[in-house]
Formats: sequence, structure tokens, C-alpha cells
Amino acid sequence: MTKTPPPHWDLSNIYPSLDSAKFKAALKKLSAQIDETESFFNEKISKNNAETPVSELAKLTDELIARFNKSYDLAKTISAYIYSFITTDSFDQLAKKTLSQFEQIEVRLRMLGTQAQQWVGSIADLLPEIINSSSESKAHAFFLQETAEQSRYLMSEKEESLAAELSLSGTGGWEKLQGTVTSQLKIDFELDGEIQQLSAPALINLHSHPEENVRKRAYEAEMEAWESIKEPLAACMNGIKGTVNTLNKKRGREDALHASLDAARMDRDSLNAMLEAMKESFPIFHRYFIAKAKRLGKEKLPWWDIFAPAGDSEKTYSYQEASEFILEQFGGFSPKLKNLAQRAFSENWIDAEQRVGKRGGAFCIGMPNVKESRILSNFDGTFDQVSTLAHELGHAFHNECIYTAGKTSLQSETPMTLAETASVMCETVVTNAVLSKTDNPDEKLAILETSLLGSSQIIVDIYSRYLFEKEVFERRADTELSAEDLCEIMEKAQKATYGDALDEKHLHKYMWTWKPHYYSAGLSFYNFPYAFGLLFATGLYAIYQERGDEFIPDYIDLLASTGEGRAAELADRFGINIREKKFWADSLKVIEKQVDEYCELQKENVG
Repeated sequence: MTKTPPPHWDLSNIYPSLDSAKFKAALKKLSAQIDETESFFNEKISKNNAETPVSELAKLTDELIARFNKSYDLAKTISAYIYSFITTDSFDQLAKKTLSQFEQIEVRLRMLGTQAQQWVGSIADLLPEIINSSSESKAHAFFLQETAEQSRYLMSEKEESLAAELSLSGTGGWEKLQGTVTSQLKIDFELDGEIQQLSAPALINLHSHPEENVRKRAYEAEMEAWESIKEPLAACMNGIKGTVNTLNKKRGREDALHASLDAARMDRDSLNAMLEAMKESFPIFHRYFIAKAKRLGKEKLPWWDIFAPAGDSEKTYSYQEASEFILEQFGGFSPKLKNLAQRAFSENWIDAEQRVGKRGGAFCIGMPNVKESRILSNFDGTFDQVSTLAHELGHAFHNECIYTAGKTSLQSETPMTLAETASVMCETVVTNAVLSKTDNPDEKLAILETSLLGSSQIIVDIYSRYLFEKEVFERRADTELSAEDLCEIMEKAQKATYGDALDEKHLHKYMWTWKPHYYSAGLSFYNFPYAFGLLFATGLYAIYQERGDEFIPDYIDLLASTGEGRAAELADRFGINIREKKFWADSLKVIEKQVDEYCELQKENVG
């Protein structure tokens, strides 16, 4: 009997195809909107400044907001549609050509955004009056105030325009190269008695194979594969980090972290408090790793054993079983969450099959013009991948809360810190529901394994990635870094966080090669926000356990508002002070209880 593969997503209600008349018309419409807004800037905006009466400035601001909301909705939908093809088939030449055409249009919109930022900055002193005199501006007050604040870190208009145009053949080109090289990598690997040609994501997923021989061979094959392409990927890293350093300096940023903190809407005090609590928690996670090593008959874990399954390791899920399981758990949390997930499954919003040419990992993208989301995953039947599906459906629910609340594009620009709130909450809902429903120690150990593995990756491994990226930026300011340099920095960062819990002879020095986040000029330090998301959602879940169903409306309102406030202000709605280490430490104590339970179950299992 042939096993039914996980589904591909359905994009037909967005546009029929990349070469359809409807899609081409959308590109022309976006280009026309940009033409009109450019004329608006030349004829109106450029002729009005802080000397213009507030009433006139308010009208111009309202029109500016309306134009950008309309264009951003369309641009985001087009972009998401194109990337749906790029990320699932890097051999698709039409998609590559279409992306290049779209980027030529999109860069003009980015340049207009910079002009708008500069203009809003020039009338910053009058913003309070403008906001008070216009309902539209008042509704977008946070956007206007943040725009004025960030305008201080802009180069001249000509320099910003040049930087935007050069990004297409500069950092954008490096990013595409990394994505193409890693997604098209094919590795011959013996599995189930036959030689199979695996994609990199499929090989990486073998980290969680129940047989150590398979995990070890997969690790060795992976190391060999990354070794073969390390030079072009090191060139990509140098090109991107070097450019970001140069632009940060020209824009007056304090350091590489400065822009990322602003993008995360997080201050350094909050970040330092969180990082300090994370660092102090490492011994907790080391206990988990050592307990796992003992279960496997070892003193320390080699990298290939980090993801080894525990407990009921034979338990696997078909895609249908995974969807039914997730729907059941979501229904116990919120009917609205379950309804959203039901739509995602029944309307094929999810591309879950592993295949060559498809990007690794998982993500969720919003389609504003149809008020829907699309989810990419690489489903392999493990509970880890079930948890990943729940995570990405959390992002889709977040989008749904924004769409349902009628928020505009400018009101819904959510920072990475808060973007992980719903996704981690959904993972927590699924994990806690399973733990509460089973009395089987072996099954409970398996679920705790998945949960703790995810938490350890977000606290311990994410911290190592933060250390890695920080040092890369610092050293790249002085010289280019070789592939060997990058490997050395990565191993050093892993030793600093994993400590003696891992076998230092078998770490993952090539972790920098395949993580796409390092290769996006606009997403530097795409790591600490994940830790924020885990610990913030953990704290919120504790509040949910106290308040029950009455928590849900406030939670949904929070998700709808994540584009309209800084992290500390939004957290304060629930009495959370993220500038104090205590909040982060308290969330980590919740994870520590899981480690205690895991260690106790592991002892019983061995006994």
C-alpha cells in the first residue's frame, strides 16, 4: 500500500499562476500605485514642511498612510506568492525571473518608504498636534512616532536610494546564492537498506532517527556535505555582514545590535536581563543533556545524539493523524484557534512534503489581500514535526487576529520578539495537553524529550548563535573571515553554552552554513527574539492557567496589537516587567520543573 505523501499548498485563490493575466495585472497595479505615490511626493510632500499649517500636514499625512497601506498589502501578497514558489522549488526558473522583476518594483516602494520616513522625521515636533487633529493619524500614532524616531538613523536620500538599488545585486544576491546552493544540495545516503538521494533538510531530520548508527552516519554525511560548499557560503556571509556593518556605521548606529534591538522594539536593559537569566539557566539544561547521555550509555552527548528520541520512540504520525491531534488540542484552548487550524488543513494552506529543491526548516507567511496565511514545513512523522506544525499554525492564528481586528499594514508590522508569542503558545498548548493526558511513563518521557529539546535549542543553542553572530560582526569590521574562521567561532560559541554536557570532539562547526537567518541583511540577530518568544509565551501561559477562559479575549487583543507598541509596553498589559531578570528567571523555572521530571523519569526508565 502506497503511503500518501504530505500535501503541497494550494495557491490558486491568490493568483492562478505566475504567468497568469491576473498576476501580471497585480504587478502592473503595484507599479502604477508607486508611480502615483512618487508623483504625490514630488507635487505635495516635497513642497510642505514644518512651516505648513498643521491642518494641511494632517491631510497629507492621512493620504500618505492610505497610500502605503494599500501598496504594502498588495506588495506583501505578491511577495508571499512568489516566495511560495521560490522556497518550494529552487529549480523553478520562472519563479526566479519573476522574483527579479518584482524586486525591481519593490525597491522603488522601499525608497518611497525611506522618503516618507525622512519627511515624517522633519515634522516630528508637530506630530502630537497632527495626531490629535486626525482620526487616521491617531489610529496610526505608534507608526508615526516610531517612524520619526528611526528617521535619525538614515543616510541622505540619495545614499539610501543607492543602498536600496545596490541591495538587489549585493546582499540580495548573496542571500539568493545561499538559498540556492543549500536547497539544491543532494546527498547519497544509505537508509532502510538502499542508497537514497536526500535533500539537506531530509538529512538533517535524520538527527532524530531512533537508531544511533543512522544518526551518526547522517551527521558525518552532513559534515562532509557542508565541507564541500563552505567556500561559497563563507563568501555569502562576508558579503552580507560586511555590507550591514558599513551601512550601520553610515547610519550612525552604535553597533550591529542597535538596529536589531530597534526592529525588535526591545531596549538593551530588557535584552541584558533576558540574556543574564538565560546564561544562569545553562546548568539546568546541562542536567538534561547529561541525563540524556546516561540514558544512551554515555558520559557526554555527541552532536548526533542531541536530537535522539526518548521513551516511545517508535511513535510516528501520519499527516492526517497530526492534523487531527493538533485540532483536538487547539480546541481545548480556544474555538477560534481550532477553527483557524481547521481552515489551514482543509483548504491546503500547508506545504509539508520533504523534497529536493525545497528550503529547509519551517515558516508562515501572510497574504493580506486574501486575509490568509501559508505554511511551509518538512513533515517527517515525528512529534517534533507535529510540534513544528502547531508552532507555524500559531503564526497563522496571529495573522488571523490581526486581519479580524481590521488592522492595516502599518498597524500590524510586528517585531520578531512578539511574532513568536502565538507560535510558542500553540506549542505549549499541544505539549501540556499531551503530558496531562498520559500516565504512560515512556510516552511522557518522549513528550518531555521533544519539549525540552525545543527549549534547549531556543535557550542554549540560540544563545550560541547570538554569540556567533556578535563575534562575526565584530571581526568582520576588521577583515574578511575564512570558512575556517567561521567554523572556529561557531565551535567556540557552542562550547560556551553547552559546556561539558556535549562531547567537544563532535560539535556542529558548520551550523552557520544552512541557517538562512544569517544571510538576510534585514534580519541581523534573528536569534534572541526566539528566546523572548519562548519565555514571554511561557509567562503568558502561566497567566492563562490562573485566569482560564477569561484570559483568551485579552490574549487575542494582544496579538492584534503587536504592531502598535513596544515590547515592554505590551507586556505591561499583563503585569509583566521584561526589564527585570525575575520575569525571565521565573519562566525558566517552569522549564526547570520539566527537567526535574525528565531526570526522574529517566532514572526510573534505567532502573
